[in-house]
Amino acid sequence: MKMFVSERRNKIMQLLNEKKRVTVKELSSYIGVSEATLRADLNKMEADGLLTRTHGGATLKEESDNETSFTAREKKNKEQKTVIAEKAFELIEEKQCILLDASSTALELARYLKTQPMRLTIVTSGVLTALELKENPDLTVIMIGGVVTNRSSSIEGTLGLDILDHVNIDMMFTSGNGFSVDKGLTDFNLYEVELKKQLVQRSNKLVAIVDSSKIGTTSSAVFATPDDIDTLVTDNPLDDNLSAQLSESHINVLAPALSTQK
Repeated sequence: MKMFVSERRNKIMQLLNEKKRVTVKELSSYIGVSEATLRADLNKMEADGLLTRTHGGATLKEESDNETSFTAREKKNKEQKTVIAEKAFELIEEKQCILLDASSTALELARYLKTQPMRLTIVTSGVLTALELKENPDLTVIMIGGVVTNRSSSIEGTLGLDILDHVNIDMMFTSGNGFSVDKGLTDFNLYEVELKKQLVQRSNKLVAIVDSSKIGTTSSAVFATPDDIDTLVTDNPLDDNLSAQLSESHINVLAPALSTQK
């Protein structure tokens, strides 16, 4: 059976995570496709920052040089994520069922939510997010099942998606490694991208919670197109040109007013 490009590259990353270094011959035997195809895959994946090409194969990028470290992402732009969490909270209503992805920005929203006297059902793919939310007895927390990864504290894969057949997601809050008017939300982790695509399709509304450093940038794979996104929540006012483009794409913007900025 023919394998999709994303599936093939997921298998490459899976083997790399296990062995740290692979050859094209090993990959060809493991995946069952030609060496020429795999060389093209490796070249593209290196360009996307997922691995480092070597003579005859590839190595896994060092974590210190790779943005997949959740700890590093959580510490980055902490103040901006706090601003975003408070703005995003304005969209949430009592007794809703919302979905939070495993991003560090969604984790910050979870920390804010756990201090609020509001009854909500919250579905999440983030292990740390679920642990934060369980502290508030007004919140019903549902974890999506799957494989827990050691570097991102997230659920990967689509094993547990059946649980979403039993709940109605009013609104999904999600972040990515990049956001642009042309592409929408993008991310570098191909495993998480496949799950996020499914979560987006099962949510009635989609809210992008993205700090301003990511706006105008793109990453490896799209998981939510501009047509999927209802609202963008960010930490800084947008310039008039970008605001107009988002308006044309029917994306609402929630951001601090200019007068509040230093």
